[in-house]
Amino acid sequence: MASTPEVSEQQQLRKSLKNRHIQLIALGGAIGTGLFYGSSESIALAGPSILLAYLIGGAAIFMIVRALSEMSVEDPKAGAFSYYASRYWSKRAGFISGWNYWFNYVLVSMVELAVVGSFVNYWFPNIPQWASAAFFLVLITILNLFGVSEFGEFEFWFALIKIVAVIAMIAGGIAVIVANLPTDSGVRASFANWFTVDGGFFPHGALSRTSDGHWTGLLMALVVVMFSFGGTELIGVTAGEVENPRRTIPKATNGIIWRILVFYVAALGIIMAVVPWDRIDGQMSPFVQIFDSVGVPVAAGILNFVCLTAVMSVYNSALYSNSRMLFSLARQGNAPAYLGRVNKRGVPVAAVLTSAAVTVVAVFVVFLWPQFAFNYLMSIATIAAIINWTMIMITEMLFRKRVAAGDGPGELRGLRGDEALAKIQFKLPGWRWMPYVIIAFLALVAVLMCFSPSYRIALVAGVVWLAVLFAAYALTQRAGR
Repeated sequence: MASTPEVSEQQQLRKSLKNRHIQLIALGGAIGTGLFYGSSESIALAGPSILLAYLIGGAAIFMIVRALSEMSVEDPKAGAFSYYASRYWSKRAGFISGWNYWFNYVLVSMVELAVVGSFVNYWFPNIPQWASAAFFLVLITILNLFGVSEFGEFEFWFALIKIVAVIAMIAGGIAVIVANLPTDSGVRASFANWFTVDGGFFPHGALSRTSDGHWTGLLMALVVVMFSFGGTELIGVTAGEVENPRRTIPKATNGIIWRILVFYVAALGIIMAVVPWDRIDGQMSPFVQIFDSVGVPVAAGILNFVCLTAVMSVYNSALYSNSRMLFSLARQGNAPAYLGRVNKRGVPVAAVLTSAAVTVVAVFVVFLWPQFAFNYLMSIATIAAIINWTMIMITEMLFRKRVAAGDGPGELRGLRGDEALAKIQFKLPGWRWMPYVIIAFLALVAVLMCFSPSYRIALVAGVVWLAVLFAAYALTQRAGR
């Protein structure tokens, strides 16, 4: 078991995040490129049945976050599952979990920066996408150098803009449907479009192959859907800076269910009722296309601004979580010590700047390979997320074993067996079997990635990346002797 070195109060993160911050941060981390931009790809793969894919994937991600929150409520620490993997599994597991999460969010940052230019180009088509990526990289880095309470405020308002906009889009879409307004597609807005347009609700079935050899269908869409949900685990990462984790974390975690229903299922359902699913071409966000299709360019421009805000929000969260993960890794002894230092405001400045510096690579990737930037980086980020989520579920099982053995955190320490397990405040539903179900589901998603060329490369990259992490840990241990 890895030990965390004692540090002075001045060298600790500040517990300044309030309940309203956590509620919106939890939402902001999951609503970004995957919903506003990547949803066009998932709709193309599954048609209206994508709604089922979001329900299935949402149920899985909810259980993953519940598993993480179970540990966060009892043992709130910065770095969340990296710390828990180190504490309840092994120092090597903490190293692999933490660095993989950091790598995952560097990739997510690259994906967000890769598409930010498409939203800027809606108004300013002559601005190069790499220039937009560079501008927002610098801006968000500066925001993250403020204290955590200021970060919470920025993210609160970023997320609030997304919430209001999506709800307004849903209300506007319902109004278009009720009024039966014509669209530029020639198809009247109606929920019947889910079942009558080009193949109905399951146009490609569960899994099918097109004439050009590409796999489509509900199951293939699950891969894109799971990328969309990346970021929900940010609830656990914030645990070390929350004022009242025992009250705040359960409330934010349980709120994920209605967020999935409203912001994914309801929103995309409305979009496909107004814009026939086979007309969603991916040239612009489906959220913008819905208003373009009924001749309301002003509303489309407003939604484009919201999409831009959403991308900024996710990158803001990504940089925050990456800096806290490096901070936690340094405190575990799994990263250079300088990354574990904080300034007078409780900000791990070196960790923020290091993560931002690595993400600068995104600007060059966007400039040199704009199509690669989204397609391949998203797929590699997905396999990195699957590794994270799998390790969370395994760590939760090991956490319970340690609790039952009398080695639990806080109030659980010294208690044993069923008595100790009964004292866990925020239990994972079906904890005896649920981790195995979720791990099997994640394994299915990994297998499905083999059916797509871009995701197949990512799967290979994931195996190579794990090998690199194992080798890096072995080298660091040898160097430390």
